[in-house]
Amino acid sequence: MDVFRTPDERFENLPGYPYEPNYVDVDGLRLHHLDEGSGSTVLCFHGEPSWSYLYRHMLDRLVDNGHRVVCPDLVGFGRSDKPTDQGWYTYDRHVETVTAHLDQVELDDVTVVVQDWGGPIGLRWAVQHADQVGRLLILNTGLFTGRVSKGFMAWREFAERTPDLPIGKIIQGATATDLPDDVVAAYEAPFPNAESKAGAQRFPLLVPLAEDEPGVSEMLETRDALAGLGVGEDRVGVRERHEGGLVPAGEQVRIEGAAHFLQEDRGPEIADAMLVAFGAPTA
Repeated sequence: MDVFRTPDERFENLPGYPYEPNYVDVDGLRLHHLDEGSGSTVLCFHGEPSWSYLYRHMLDRLVDNGHRVVCPDLVGFGRSDKPTDQGWYTYDRHVETVTAHLDQVELDDVTVVVQDWGGPIGLRWAVQHADQVGRLLILNTGLFTGRVSKGFMAWREFAERTPDLPIGKIIQGATATDLPDDVVAAYEAPFPNAESKAGAQRFPLLVPLAEDEPGVSEMLETRDALAGLGVGEDRVGVRERHEGGLVPAGEQVRIEGAAHFLQEDRGPEIADAMLVAFGAPTA
């Protein structure tokens, strides 16, 4: 298997990202995560085509208020290794790989945060590790069951015909904030060439278009396990694990002035909403 490893120097001096890298080995792949602060743990799953950089505004706010924050870079993203064969990437393999990754990180009673493809991956991980999960924070995501919109099909077709995806433009186009050039460049840092973008290009093609395609049954099982967890556009949904399994609790909070990548647009506000839901004062 051919693997691209982004040179470490591309991650030097990124704006707002002074964190030390942490690595584990999974089947010969070097996989990265952030692990900052101390206290109760918040575990953050990113999606397409972002990486742990997306969570920096939330991370700082949560750490300042007495939490530990862990942000894994999915295989093919961020500082994690990137297999160059698109066919290597499947939904099951993403779940298996991040599970093997997190098995090497001490986690207990965690708050799981998911967004975009971090939802199908992170929610499935949460269901499979319910004994380790205390709360869910669900941001702009869903579980794919074979029905897609015309807008998604346009995105899928663009990804399919564009091997060198313009990562920065995609992030900028899905934020309400006018991102400065150095922040756009930071989102592009892990992906210096088309070879490094195989995972990013593959994600849109992994969304099932029919009910009998791979991934649907697993996502339906996850949905059933999370029955009652409604997700709205640009909303923060905080859910707690009660006796008997993962069930709804608390109210959804709308984050104003945010688009798809709301962690980038309103990270501190999301963190504050989390802290309120936790019953904790904010510093």
